[in-house]
This record gives sequence, C-alpha cells and structure tokens, in this order.
Amino acid sequence: MAPASHPLVLAARSLAEDVLAPDAARVDREGVPVSHVEAVRRSGLLGVAAPEEYGGAGAPDAVAREVAEILAGACCSTWFVQTQHHTPVKLLARAELPVRERLLRPLATGELMAGIAYAHVRAFPRVPVRARAERGGWRFDGTVPWYTGWGLNDVMLLAGVTEADEVVFAFAEAREQPGLRPSPPMRLAALTAARTVSLELDGLWLPDESVVLRTPQAEFAVGDRPRNTNASPAVFGVAEAALRVLDEAGETETAHALRDRLDEVRRGAYELAEHPVPHERIEERLALKTRAYDVMRAATTAAVVAGGGRALQLDGTAQRLAREGMFLLVQGQTAEVRRAHLAALARI
Repeated sequence: MAPASHPLVLAARSLAEDVLAPDAARVDREGVPVSHVEAVRRSGLLGVAAPEEYGGAGAPDAVAREVAEILAGACCSTWFVQTQHHTPVKLLARAELPVRERLLRPLATGELMAGIAYAHVRAFPRVPVRARAERGGWRFDGTVPWYTGWGLNDVMLLAGVTEADEVVFAFAEAREQPGLRPSPPMRLAALTAARTVSLELDGLWLPDESVVLRTPQAEFAVGDRPRNTNASPAVFGVAEAALRVLDEAGETETAHALRDRLDEVRRGAYELAEHPVPHERIEERLALKTRAYDVMRAATTAAVVAGGGRALQLDGTAQRLAREGMFLLVQGQTAEVRRAHLAALARI
C-alpha cells in the first residue's frame, strides 16, 4: 500500500484539516489543549509504529514520516507533543522485560501517552542526570533541561548515566512526586504551546521493573547518531505548509521552484533513511539535513515576504511557520549536527 493511501495517513489528513490547522493560531498563543491530545489518541496515530500484536498499526517508516509531515505542517506544537511518544514505544517493542507487558499495549492503543526525558544524555561526558542503583531500583539526581508535554503526557521515559558510564532508561509517571519537581512552563520564541518544562530530580526512585534498557554510553551514542543526522519529516511538513501559503497568495512561480527543490531533497533524505545500515553515509545525511533546512528557511521566508506587513500579525500563518522553522533548526541538535550546519551556512 502506498503511504499516501494508508489509513493512518488518511486519518492524519482528516485530523489536520478538521482540527489542527483551523486552530493552529490559537494553539500557538494559548497552548496545546487536552482536546487536541484526545483527538490524536482517537485517531490511532500514537500506534503508528507499534507492533500489531500489541494493538498498534505496525506501519512502515514511510507511513510514519508522511504522518509526521502532515501533523507538523498543520500544527507544529501538537506534532511536537505527540512525536515524543514514538521513541518509548519503539524502545519497548524491542525490550524483553516486564515493563514491556505492562506498558506497550496501553501506549500502542493511545490509552497512555508518553514523553521523553533523555536528550541530556547526548551531552556526555557532561552528566546532567546521574543514575545510581539503590534499594532494588534506581535513584535519579540532577536536572532534565527540557521536557515537552508536561500536563499532557501520562508517563515519561527518563534516562540517567551511572558512574560506570552506563545509560539507564526507566519509565516514571509524568507528574510531580517525591524527587521530581517541574519548573514553570518555559516561554520560548516558538512552540511555547508545547508545554515544555525542566525537571529537577532529587532522589527520584524507580523500581527495577520500570527499567527498559541499560546500555554502555558508547553503544547508546552509536545507535543514537542516525536519529539526529537524518532530516526530520517535520522540516518538510513546515516547508510544504509555507509553500501552500505562497500558492494562496498567488506566488505560484516561486512556490513551484521551491517545491521542486523540496521534493528533490526529500527524496534523497528518505532514501538514506531507508538505508539498511543506519550509521553509514553520515556526511551525506548531514548534507541533506542542512539542505532541507535551507529549503524550509527559503519557503517560510518567502511566505513572510509574500504577505508583507500583514504576515507579521500574531494570527498570521506565515510568521508562525517562520518561527516553527526556527525551532526545527535546533530541535534534537547535537554538536555534530551544529558543526555541519554552521559549516554549510558559512559557505552561503
């Protein structure tokens, strides 16, 4: 089945057209509402990558990418909240532990929604969150700098690094509790609506049965690298939304030229994403990632230019897409991605 005709892609388009896009300006100002999360749950999209035997769709990666593009182009804040969910699901699907049987089905069916609190592990050898074995479980201390979806997620995938440089991933309830205290919601230039906080951990204790993975930091880094060197589908989704703004403004020639460039970069990026060895051809992946940023930046800038002064009004689609694009330039950024992007910008 072609990705465009997959039932989940059709569900994503319906959700985007009927719920997300019409409300995107208000959400940008006021925050992602619980009703949006409930609509995502009902759509079945939270199970896009989950195994069918646990109630998920088991859809191919191409379908998941198409869904991500559609949601990000309609309401990037809602996309960003729900996209956190899919990494814990994939990790659980590969695990052979009691936590899999306890959580995978409710996460696959959308009964529960997960967030992630592990990006800080990429800062190694700096260790923002330390994990220590204690009393038949694990104690977590430190600061999670970024946690998205606070108040919307049910559980979180938390990670810390031990003194022996082992990364411990465990599930915790996404609520204030002894040893876990959230900051006030962050005010950001873009995607404030996604309800991002930092988390202070002071002796948060989780039992052994909440642990889903323990792995040496070096092995984690190898497996994590392709996730950040591949171009994000959200970049293509926001760019495509900006090109629709151009079309609606009558600037079809500019939109056509940029869409050709966007399609070319997307094809190359997705071909590499399907490569059977994910940690190969890293330089090509980074080059396509930075080219995707270039096209997105050109598309969102063109949408602002086409709108003139009206584009700067706070309910204007063009300025919102430009800010969302700015956010995507640094979302999930690693030192390697930053160096490659800055080098590409220096050559302009």
